Amino acid sequence: MGRRRVLKRSRGRWFWMQASLPVAIVVAIGLIAIAMEPLAAQGYTPREYGDFPIIGSRAAIWIAAQLHLFFAAFVLGVPMFAVVAEAIGIFSSEERYDKLAKEFTRLLLVSYSATAIWGAVLVFGLITLYPGLWGYLSEIFAPSMWVYVGIFFFESFTLYLYYYGWDRWKKGRAKWGHWGLGILLNLWGTAVMLIANSWLTYMMSPPAEVTPDTAPGMVQFWSAFANATWMPINIHRFIANIVFGGAIVGAYAAYCFLSAKTDEERAHYDWMGYIGNFVAISALIVLPFAGYWLGREIYEFNQQMGTTMMGGFMSWLWVVQAFLIGVLFLAGNYYLWVGMGRIPGAERFMPYTKWMLLVLLIGAAVWATPRSMIANRAEITAMGGQFHPFLGVLGLMSAKNTAVNFMILTTFLSFLLYRRANKKAVVSWEKRGTTIQGALFVVAAAIVLFYGVYGYFVPNIVRIGFSVYQVLAVITAIILVVLIDMLMMRGAKSRGEIRWGEMPERSQYALFILAVTFTWLMGLMGFARSGIRQHWHVFEVLRDTSVDAATPALGYASIVISVCVLIFLSLVTFIFWVGGLAEQPVISGVGGGATGSAPAAKDQEA
Repeated sequence: MGRRRVLKRSRGRWFWMQASLPVAIVVAIGLIAIAMEPLAAQGYTPREYGDFPIIGSRAAIWIAAQLHLFFAAFVLGVPMFAVVAEAIGIFSSEERYDKLAKEFTRLLLVSYSATAIWGAVLVFGLITLYPGLWGYLSEIFAPSMWVYVGIFFFESFTLYLYYYGWDRWKKGRAKWGHWGLGILLNLWGTAVMLIANSWLTYMMSPPAEVTPDTAPGMVQFWSAFANATWMPINIHRFIANIVFGGAIVGAYAAYCFLSAKTDEERAHYDWMGYIGNFVAISALIVLPFAGYWLGREIYEFNQQMGTTMMGGFMSWLWVVQAFLIGVLFLAGNYYLWVGMGRIPGAERFMPYTKWMLLVLLIGAAVWATPRSMIANRAEITAMGGQFHPFLGVLGLMSAKNTAVNFMILTTFLSFLLYRRANKKAVVSWEKRGTTIQGALFVVAAAIVLFYGVYGYFVPNIVRIGFSVYQVLAVITAIILVVLIDMLMMRGAKSRGEIRWGEMPERSQYALFILAVTFTWLMGLMGFARSGIRQHWHVFEVLRDTSVDAATPALGYASIVISVCVLIFLSLVTFIFWVGGLAEQPVISGVGGGATGSAPAAKDQEA
């Protein structure tokens, strides 16, 4: 009894330590905002800049902002599928889903304070290093900043009630109320993201009526808030947060899988890794569509900015981006294909994987092909111009959009085959349904290919719109195939139980690759969005006149991004280790291996 009291007291201290830190940070930010109000009232002073030793002010703010965004993406993404997992547990009465949701939330809990800390570092950095910019933005967005602080305050307490009330409110109406707390947590988090994105996107796409001569107090709040790129960024970040959260959870599960001591633990973390990969790749499939929309809105807002992003000095940045996304698709598919080895009946699909791999490799190669070549005068003369006679054709967006849509269709097919591996449909129209699904794939692929080729015969302004038709074809095919599959596999017979835990160790490194690659990709895209402003704090409105005003070179940017990724992953590893000291991980009861009891085929439908 004495030991239990000590343990309970220890967990109580851990709770109050975690709960008080973000709240204290919120209060500190509020006090800072109060202190800065007189400064904002006096007007902004764009020539007043602070100095940061060694790395400079711009790099310091860059690192703080990037690390805050990394943690924020994880903190916003994880609650979404934690709530979904809890709902599955409620409606299916399977406790393991509820336990999985709790473990997701535990990972979220130990990362929450880090998000608040880096947010505070960013605010302090802006106030001390860029007081002119801070004063300018504060005068425009002061009302939303106070709302942001208030929502963050309520989000903190909702999170702690959600996690620490899990075991107390686990049955009956109390469980529904607890699930409602999870939904409320996601609403708070989404609201925080929407508000913060307005400040970010205003710097990139201020309203047309705002000029360098417009006083910040004269800027219409809602016009500045809901600017041209606000909603595309919201959608893009919302989906990216899900991908990022799933990737980090998958990497955590992979680490636990490799260090597991029992078959039960190995089976649990095998299942958890599959869920993380499923969430990450499912959201990744639709992420390029949101990227299309964002890129198009940037181009329509300012053609010069769009040209700088896609065809100027940043064009090679998109080659790197394409390579990284190709790695994501390959790693995600590889994990699924290896995972089929533990599913009875999956062997009938394995011969198809080599063809899917071929499509993915060709698609990744085309997508990563640059339009312009870095060459000397002699090489340019030999090629007959800056554009390679063959590779230059593949560098156009018509080829790239076609390639990525084929990669998306192939990845979706991998998920479909994985899901159907150990199932045998019992409906009378199985063959007809499969034929219709195949026809939908063929029609979608034909539409994508048609507009990809047709794009070479029309002007650029027309070609841009073809991506919409390609996206609609792929999305329509995916939705219809999923609906048919759900109806066709209802009541399906099992070909055997999934042997959770019997995953080769090499498969877990694919989950590590997913986490590292997507983290690096997020940093790269953050630089792309801010770098296209070049020497402007607020594009064509508030100029950066500091010594760090020059746009960073791609080589320098890659170093800073790599440092941010290294710091983030190191902190995540440490935070998860610290969190494990306070509470033992929850094993969801998924058996595996030779000694455990494996779940039925329906279990993979999570």
